[in-house]
Amino acid sequence: MLPTDPWPVSVERGKTLEALGYHHLWTYDHLSWRRYRDRDWHAALPWLTGIAGVTSRIRLGTMVASPNFRHPGTLAKEAMTLDRVSGGRFTLGVGGGGTGFDARVLGEAVPEPAARTSRLVEFVELLDGLLSCLSLSHRGEHYRINEARMVPGCVQQPRLPLAVAAAGPKAIELAARLGDAWITYGVADPTGLSPAQIERAVRDQTARLEESCAALDRDPAEIRRIYLIGNTSERPLASVAAFTEFAGRYGELGFTDLVFHDPRPDDPVWTDDPAIVEAIATEVLPGL
Repeated sequence: MLPTDPWPVSVERGKTLEALGYHHLWTYDHLSWRRYRDRDWHAALPWLTGIAGVTSRIRLGTMVASPNFRHPGTLAKEAMTLDRVSGGRFTLGVGGGGTGFDARVLGEAVPEPAARTSRLVEFVELLDGLLSCLSLSHRGEHYRINEARMVPGCVQQPRLPLAVAAAGPKAIELAARLGDAWITYGVADPTGLSPAQIERAVRDQTARLEESCAALDRDPAEIRRIYLIGNTSERPLASVAAFTEFAGRYGELGFTDLVFHDPRPDDPVWTDDPAIVEAIATEVLPGL
């Protein structure tokens, strides 16, 4: 769900998705976003906190928080609090951050790709440490923290789950090392690529994840694999049959979770029939 609708609309939609039986509900963590930059757009963590207050079962998550405008010290405290408010239903999705508006809004230069990756590594290492203990200090290349307190800590132990968005080798290695889940949507620029080409790229990514786990002596089955639908030309929401076929293919690749954008009549991209959401819940979810 995008955090752009009037609050009463978001509340009712969140409650409906939970009632339909969906397992988790995510929102983008941006200050503004692409074609919605001049429209209403709410902050992700307060928005998710509100949804937590009107639901009781569905898991909640950021897709994804990044170092572009987040500091690990304050993000960890807010995530810990949301884990408390939700009764242990929060997953913190994190990624390296893009090069758009969010990367420039604080007046800083956009890092080169290598610097962005090293920043992500330190960012996730700090989140892992902060969310796992009650006090932490750190002096690194990108961040300094002096005796940050995380009392009372997370409901989920040893900490709330981290879902790491990763496509490149170093980020995938990070997901293998510290992630409880790995997020991908294929390739950064899918323009002109066929579904088969996207699937080949994802197959290569999953192989790298498994190789990284082997190097760490970690069981890859410990890491949930989340595929974000909607950034390629393929349309799994076109019909129940299309979604079932897509879920089967990506299930064979080892993916445990699929995330799709709730269709929006006013959006130029996610224009599928909104009725597909209920159809998937009633006709597909019970068999998965």
